[in-house]
Amino acid sequence: MAVQVDPEWWNSGRWNGRPIGEFLRRRDVTAVFRFLHARGVSYGRIAALVGVSSNRAAEIAKGVRQVTAYEVLERIAAGLDIPRPAMGLGRDDDAVVPRDPGLAAVEGGVDRSPAGVEFGHLVRLRLGLDEALAAASVASGQLELIEQAVGEHMRVYPSAAPQVMLSLVAADCREVQVLSLRRQPAAVQSRLSGAAALLATMCADALMRLGEVAEARRWYGTAVHAADDSGEARFRVLVRAQAAMLPYYFGDPAQTVALADAALAVTPVASSPGALAAAGRARALARIGAVEQARSAIDQARRLFDQAGDEDTDVAFRFPAKRLLFYLSGAYTWLGATGEAYRVQDEALRLYGAAPAVPIDAALIALDRSMCLARDRRATEAVATARDVVTDLPETQRTEIILTRVTDVASAIPDGHSRGEAVALTDYVRACRERARSLGATAALGP
Repeated sequence: MAVQVDPEWWNSGRWNGRPIGEFLRRRDVTAVFRFLHARGVSYGRIAALVGVSSNRAAEIAKGVRQVTAYEVLERIAAGLDIPRPAMGLGRDDDAVVPRDPGLAAVEGGVDRSPAGVEFGHLVRLRLGLDEALAAASVASGQLELIEQAVGEHMRVYPSAAPQVMLSLVAADCREVQVLSLRRQPAAVQSRLSGAAALLATMCADALMRLGEVAEARRWYGTAVHAADDSGEARFRVLVRAQAAMLPYYFGDPAQTVALADAALAVTPVASSPGALAAAGRARALARIGAVEQARSAIDQARRLFDQAGDEDTDVAFRFPAKRLLFYLSGAYTWLGATGEAYRVQDEALRLYGAAPAVPIDAALIALDRSMCLARDRRATEAVATARDVVTDLPETQRTEIILTRVTDVASAIPDGHSRGEAVALTDYVRACRERARSLGATAALGP
């Protein structure tokens, strides 16, 4: 049974040899959380009582994060049954800020200035406004920690299983949500919205990889909203370019073209996200058979990359040379230009390396190669390559985005003596899907 907070602790408890009341008066939440934890109250329980994530509760207890916002202090007092006066928050039944009689002339119990203006009312209003602004502001350290967490998620995202990333990102999404519900200064809100845009895009991309198309679409919509709210052009372009990938893999590639056009329309200058949008547009145009437009879009993507491409990195949503080649692999594959596709694929896989940090990119490039082999009527090689792609991936990475692409390879095998191999590949994909559902059900039953 979980240890319960005893309100008597706040009267008689001691921490580090001193009465806990001394720490309460200083509003030392770090000491309060450590005091509770030492009495067997888990950080998870503390977090649930005061309305923060367990990670944040642990960071507060370690002194990494400070609590200064009045509203949060009130929530902590209420959640932990701490008497408000003990933390200098006023009486439990306080409804208004006390008047300051020194700032007004008192006549018959009513504050009045010589001109008849009720200064007492203005004082209360000013003090209340100051309190609201203090409660709404996010400490710079807290905002930096959120942005650091987002950066860490983007670093590990490309190599992590999507189910794992969804659980990791969720806690930070909740914190940004809570902070964004309150009025924030414009500069703070811009940074919060930028963090929200990246977190939502990671959620959307992970859901897309799992084949959860409808929910991925909704999260991309949230990401676009957050990006627009940030006022940052790079976020506005990036999330639109990423959202354009969903219909390419699970829908109508013509929608990818439209979404990529929307991303390019808000690109004020040449940028890495702009090059991503152009490359995604080229790949989709090739898939729908718009040959000349696809060739022109390939040139545009190369041109934008030459002007503003990224350095080599494996961080999520960046666009280094190997990712450009990944997109061009798809474009040349759908154009049927297998010679150009093989050359691009060889160069891309060389850049990703023998043990790629972004396994899904390397797997999709290899599946482009399988499609090329099928088009060149090298069916046995196509099937073997596609099967090897799946078996070489960890089970948690054998997601729907991979399995759908393997199905495309099986469908591209020409009729004839190789159809048996294509059927065997389709059966293998079916078994992988059943295994993935089993793993998903097991995860859902976990703690």
